[in-house]
Formats: sequence, structure tokens, C-alpha cells
Amino acid sequence: MPKMKTKRGAAKRFRVQGSGGIKRTKAFLRHILTKKTTKRKRNMRGTSQVDASNLRSVRAMLPNG
Repeated sequence: MPKMKTKRGAAKRFRVQGSGGIKRTKAFLRHILTKKTTKRKRNMRGTSQVDASNLRSVRAMLPNG
């Protein structure tokens, strides 16, 4: 049986942490920023955890993570 390959798109979006969690960047901060409030843009900075409901599917995309 061949090796499982990592989904390269997922590898660029998610990072597996030492504690076992997966961190991600927040969406909607790439373009069309003029209509978004400063507060909204500020809250989209940084990273957050992948939600528990999506964790299983993200882990399947990162078999070597």
C-alpha cells in the first residue's frame, strides 16, 4: 500500500501544535478591507484554534502532522 500523502493546500493553512491542537489563520482579511471596520480587522489578526467539529477532517488531511 502506498504512503499517505499530505494535502498540500491544508499544509499551507494549518499548523499542528505540540499540545495536539491545530492552529489556523482567520478568514476575510485579504481584500475588500475598506468596508470592514477597524475593530473587525483587528479581531481577525493572529491565529485561532480549529473548531472541534472540523478537527477530524483537518487531521485526515495532515497524516504526517
